[in-house]
Amino acid sequence: MMDEMWNDQQAEADTVSHRYLTFWADGQLFGLPIEDVVQIIGMHPFTRLPEAPDYVKGLVSLRDDLFPVIDVRLRLKRPEKEYNDRTCIIITKIIDSFFGFIVDEVDEVCNIPEEQITAPLHIDLEAVNPYLTGIAKVKAQQSKEKIIMLMNIKKLLSEKELSQMAQAVQ
Repeated sequence: MMDEMWNDQQAEADTVSHRYLTFWADGQLFGLPIEDVVQIIGMHPFTRLPEAPDYVKGLVSLRDDLFPVIDVRLRLKRPEKEYNDRTCIIITKIIDSFFGFIVDEVDEVCNIPEEQITAPLHIDLEAVNPYLTGIAKVKAQQSKEKIIMLMNIKKLLSEKELSQMAQAVQ
C-alpha cells in the first residue's frame, strides 16, 4: 500500500516536473517550468522607475504586493512592441520576491518529456545564454512540430539585478 502511494506521488511529481507554460516573445516560443509560475495576469498599469534599464518597465501593485515588471522582449534584445489585449504578465517568485515578466502572449501548458529536450546551442561561446536550459521539439496540431526554447526565468536577470530590484520594492 505504501509503495503504491509513493509511486502515485512520484508520478504526480514527475508530471509536474515535465509541465511547461509556453509563451511567445517576438515570434519565438519559450517555455518555463510550471512550478515557477505563480500567476498570469493581464496588463496592469505600472509606475516607471527613474534610471532603470529599458527592459524594466516599472513597478506593479497587485493585492498589496509591489513587484518589478520586466519586458521579456526587451531583455532578450528584441524590438519593442506595443502592448495589446494578448499581452500579459507572468508572475514568478524569485529570492522571496515577486517578479512580473511581460510576454506577447501565453500559448499553453504542455508536457514535455525529457527525451524531447536537447541541450541549448551555444554558437558564440563568449555569449552563453545562462537562462536557456534546453530546446524541445513537440508535436502540435495537424502534425506540425513546435520548437520551444526552455528557459530558467530565474537566470533571465543577473543575481545583482534580481537583488537590486527585490530591495527596491521592500
